[in-house]
Amino acid sequence: MSSDRLHAPRERLTKETLAMHQAIVSVMEELEAVDWYRQRADDCDDAALKEILLHNMREEMEHASMVLEWIRRNNTDFEKQLKAFLFTEGKISDHA
Repeated sequence: MSSDRLHAPRERLTKETLAMHQAIVSVMEELEAVDWYRQRADDCDDAALKEILLHNMREEMEHASMVLEWIRRNNTDFEKQLKAFLFTEGKISDHA
């Protein structure tokens, strides 16, 4: 449960903080699922099952992307960072 990962008492957190926490935990879980499906697909010897596992992996990517977009729309600091780094050219670490 996501509330198990709170680092402050729930009653002291704003609704906005709790919603952002839910979104962040959801992205983490979706990305973890992407990793699991990718590993299972790599380890799978059955072509039909591998295709299903990769399909499932892509769905988890879709879910993660949807939540990231919600985060972008609801947090101006995240929005600034995402706009600065996503879909850019050149070396990522040189981007200011």
